Amino acid sequence: MVIRTLVADDQAVVRTGFVNLLGTQDDIQVVAEAEDGAQAVRLAAEHRPDLVLLDIRMPHKNGIDAAREIIAASEGATKALMLTTFGLDEYVYEALAAGASGFLLKDATFPELLHAVRVVAAGDALLSPEITRRVVAEFTRQRAAAPPVPAGDVDGLTAREAEVLVLIAQGLSNAEIAHRLTITDHTVKTHINRLFTKMGLRDRAQAVILAYELGLVRPSAPR
Repeated sequence: MVIRTLVADDQAVVRTGFVNLLGTQDDIQVVAEAEDGAQAVRLAAEHRPDLVLLDIRMPHKNGIDAAREIIAASEGATKALMLTTFGLDEYVYEALAAGASGFLLKDATFPELLHAVRVVAAGDALLSPEITRRVVAEFTRQRAAAPPVPAGDVDGLTAREAEVLVLIAQGLSNAEIAHRLTITDHTVKTHINRLFTKMGLRDRAQAVILAYELGLVRPSAPR
């Protein structure tokens, strides 16, 4: 299957670099490129790409707003992969809430770029434990002054599934969860698949957000 991709970045050198690199792959086709968020939304509606690679900071419409509109218009058929830097931590949570499936650093290597595009296009989330912890830190910053949110209804989950959800929200990888609970990686994946299905979660990013919004994890909780 060929992954039809749209690349949006207001820096021509960066945008052209990504377009040229992606163009070397038989399974990836760049169908359009945009220099701002508004243009990205228009081109996404025209070309209906499988994936949009969006810079967070762009003129006229930022990448987060563009991602939100593109994902909504495509009813989730188009996935969003955000271009970011470690200096933009404050935008990570907002981008995930908008529906983005992952993040890629602008100085990513060629293999990292290809891996990110393929993972997100396949419907998975590119959300490393490091990024998860950044999401948690940003959530803490945003909600520090807010009163505690009462825990939501997770009656549909088993005790172990709820436990796994909390550990995901605390930034643990599958291997770390397996070690913490003394179970196999395969069992962890089974629990994750089941809780995602029961709670209607698309990916790990949504799991982090859900756990905090339901009050299963408090912003002050240790990792």
